[in-house]
Amino acid sequence: MIALLASVSAQRLVHLSSVDLAIVIFYFALVLAIGFYLKQRANTSEDYFMAGREMTAWIAGLSFLSANLGSLELMGWAGASYQYGILAAHWYWIGAIPAMLFLGIVMMPFYYISKTHSVPGYLKLRFGESSRTLSAVSFALMTVLMSGINMYSMALVMKVVLGWDINFSILISSITVAIYVTLGGLRSAIFNEVLQFILIWAGSLLIPVLGLVDAGGWSNLKARIATNASAEYTHLWSTLGSFRDNPMGIHWTGIVFGLGMVISFGYWTTDFLVVQRVLSAKDLRAAKMAPIIGAAFKMFVPFIVILPGLIAIAVLPVKLTGESAAIASGGHSYNEVLPLMLARYCGPGLLGLGITALMAGFMSGMAGNVSAFSTVWTYDIYGALFNKKASDAQYVRMGRWSTLGGVFISIVTAYFVMHFLSIMDYVQALFSFFIAPLFGTVILGMLWRRATPAGGFWGLLAGTASSIGMWAWVKLSPRAIAYVALSGQASDMAQNMYRALWSWIVCVAVTVVVSLFTKAKSEIELEGLVYGATTIPSEQQIPLVHRPSFWAVVVGVIFLALNYYFW
Repeated sequence: MIALLASVSAQRLVHLSSVDLAIVIFYFALVLAIGFYLKQRANTSEDYFMAGREMTAWIAGLSFLSANLGSLELMGWAGASYQYGILAAHWYWIGAIPAMLFLGIVMMPFYYISKTHSVPGYLKLRFGESSRTLSAVSFALMTVLMSGINMYSMALVMKVVLGWDINFSILISSITVAIYVTLGGLRSAIFNEVLQFILIWAGSLLIPVLGLVDAGGWSNLKARIATNASAEYTHLWSTLGSFRDNPMGIHWTGIVFGLGMVISFGYWTTDFLVVQRVLSAKDLRAAKMAPIIGAAFKMFVPFIVILPGLIAIAVLPVKLTGESAAIASGGHSYNEVLPLMLARYCGPGLLGLGITALMAGFMSGMAGNVSAFSTVWTYDIYGALFNKKASDAQYVRMGRWSTLGGVFISIVTAYFVMHFLSIMDYVQALFSFFIAPLFGTVILGMLWRRATPAGGFWGLLAGTASSIGMWAWVKLSPRAIAYVALSGQASDMAQNMYRALWSWIVCVAVTVVVSLFTKAKSEIELEGLVYGATTIPSEQQIPLVHRPSFWAVVVGVIFLALNYYFW
């Protein structure tokens, strides 16, 4: 073991002091202790998969956000902001806030009143078993692919900052997550996510604060970015009138409709990774408030994620490239922006806190994906297809085994991620395959009583198949970009936005057409599942400042102000 450690610790950027090492070791010990402590409260399926539905709005809301604030976010979007500039902030503002508010106010009543254990579970109630199976298989595949990204991201941190071999890093990190999620289930994941949320903010604020001081403030930072890259890198909306005027090669229609309307609503309202946290809330009001609380914090995440990438453009002496080019040249890739900045600014003590923040992000993201995969696999695949008469104890046992299986598959996908230009290009491709069409099916199911079981299934299948087909078309014939993304200069990210939009349109169109020619469910069958057939509890007797709708408006106003300021 000593020889192995010696072999993996060469070429490190920094050396951990005893204080730094103590902080990192304490964090790992605390995470595992929480898992062992909560094992005794995860003996039933409701406890293991839904945390007993006992979480307050604040715990559910912070967990809701933290499940998304993994190393994927911290490293992927820092790299994307280096690559595309402040345009990456769209994924936090128009690509998140409206959808999170919509989930809380419009969609949560149906998820919560139906008492479903998963989004595929809702589709089973609304459209039938075939739609549930298709969405469950798609979601399970996407989740383990996403989990591999978090594992790869953490391994990158250890490689760049500590000099550890990437294979050794993947092994150590995966074992830790496997232990605490397998023991405590969703409750363990949620409590660790709240802890990780605090650590992420405490550790990640170091780089933007120290970096802004180094760059001489926001005005000087913009001037240095204009010199090293382009002034376009610091404009959020003003460069989106043409495909050629911005680093992403995208038009505002791709941001507004592809990202803002389809991908963001699809992810935040139908991706069970985040919805599962809200379903753990103790009552309907807490379930509605949780996404709104998450949205309030989400608006300020770009200051700890996007800003480091912008600072890197101004201060790093080396030019970063895509992953394949970096491997070929022995240089650094976009994905390594955050570790490089950490090594630049953090000394003893601060370095330990910063590394712990990145590790917390990794644990949060990977645990979120693995726990969501375990729930969907157990309820919507194992219970629905293989053992319809499974006992509660069998569900818990399968949940623990599927957690271990999810971790193993994640290890495999971590190696697959290495071949993509950047982490976020890979992620958005997955979203366009699975999330965009799923949103079309769910939103029609909730808002249109005439949508039929046949329409829901064939629409979801057509949308998913069309997205994968468009991706394959561009890979086989690069000139197809001009048709899929409306521009021959479109980047991978821009292609993902338009592909998501087209797949959503295909899903909705097929669902509508098939539904008009097939039999719909009766009004009684739709009770609790669709607007117009469901009685939603009134909030009139609740004081204004305690109503979720009031706080949704407050968050919405701040969101508009931020977009105007960074126009």
